[in-house]
Amino acid sequence: MEDKKLMRKKFSEIRKNIPHKTEKDILIKNIFLENARNANTILLYASFSTEIDTLSIAEELIKTHIVAFPVSHKDGIMTFHTVHSIDELHKGMYGIYEPDISLPQPVVNDKTICILPGLAFMTDGSRLGYGGGYYDRFLEKYPQINKTALAYEELITESLPVMPHDIKADYIVTPERTVFCHAEQR
Repeated sequence: MEDKKLMRKKFSEIRKNIPHKTEKDILIKNIFLENARNANTILLYASFSTEIDTLSIAEELIKTHIVAFPVSHKDGIMTFHTVHSIDELHKGMYGIYEPDISLPQPVVNDKTICILPGLAFMTDGSRLGYGGGYYDRFLEKYPQINKTALAYEELITESLPVMPHDIKADYIVTPERTVFCHAEQR
């Protein structure tokens, strides 16, 4: 299997060259919003660079849901904090927008959806992240959370280097479909 560093570079390049990105982001947003109707809390990251636009998703969700963004701490721990507007985000660690840590942390339950970042995904829910392990450590504490990834079809692959501790997505939303990952385990 290819080295993770090489795979990150490969999939970053693929994502950078996705055609019709804006239209695909809108399709993904609309599908996700429909799927998230029954959730009460959404944990999502602030997109940057060539990632799928999560800020427009947040603007819609804030009207009807509790929305929280992560703060990455120096000790490798990540906490989520509730916002009422994306204007409450500021540049934090790694230059990624995040909320102030003084904002309240949401109550996590089985009606919580966590949007997982990633460069590439397999249909079983495996993902190639950015290498920090923040989401794996956070989600290990909350197995009841619905874990959803947003991806372009070009980033769904047959093989990724995965470790036993890597947390898998339950669903992957693309412009073309919603993949129900590891459904046989439900």
